[in-house]
Amino acid sequence: MDINQKFTLGKEITPEQINFFNTYGFIHFKSFLDKEEVEDIIARLQKIEQNWIKTGIEKVNGIPIKWGKDENGEPIVQRFAFANKYDDFLGRFLKDDRFDLLKAFMDKPDARVAFDEKDGLVVNHYLTTEESGFTKMGWHTDEIRDLFTVGKLNKMLNIGISLDDSYVEKGGLRLIPGTHNQGIFGMFFRKRYFKDTNADKNEIAIETDAGDLTVHCGRIWHRVAASSVVGAASRRRVMYFPIVSGKYVPRTEESTTPLYHRLLFLVK
Repeated sequence: MDINQKFTLGKEITPEQINFFNTYGFIHFKSFLDKEEVEDIIARLQKIEQNWIKTGIEKVNGIPIKWGKDENGEPIVQRFAFANKYDDFLGRFLKDDRFDLLKAFMDKPDARVAFDEKDGLVVNHYLTTEESGFTKMGWHTDEIRDLFTVGKLNKMLNIGISLDDSYVEKGGLRLIPGTHNQGIFGMFFRKRYFKDTNADKNEIAIETDAGDLTVHCGRIWHRVAASSVVGAASRRRVMYFPIVSGKYVPRTEESTTPLYHRLLFLVK
């Protein structure tokens, strides 16, 4: 199998796609959204952002909002949480039937899109400027978060949809293929969570066009590399939401901030 192979999401997940995902721990689908759909979502996010700037929001359902400044020194949201709760279309978007197909990569009867669990629909806005609050993210896995909420590890997928072209000079997602099959020891101790940011000899770069969709296993080691270009040219926006299993743990306005989010100061 060619590890750089790209796929098209059709009416079903094929055995070839399942085999690819099981081997490497991720899969890349081209052109999930078209240009007009991407532009519409960006416009909706900008409206949410302007509202949040006016209200000075700091958390949504206990999840901190990450703020920064753009290339012009203007305040921007660099990490949205539960964006699906602030726009009707984005709320309906997470109910797209195509996302149900992706549950095949988990093989769990209780697999579900996390509309009101975890951080909901997250949007990360990476930008390299002097006042940016979000340029990269160190090595981590996603499944380990469940230890802080439900006390056990549950299978999950992280679904990413690119809103900007993201080629290697912009930094972007880096994965260590096959680490989704690691044992508990490797999951805990292969890297220092978020502190380790250096390249790994076995990592690969996931380069995407705007509208592409990626799926990666919640147990795989991954990071977000910093851009080698600065200013507006470094802009990289991506939407993420999880498909989860295990105990249903919805978040509300009364929810407290999970311990792992207190480590956000390590991410800049």
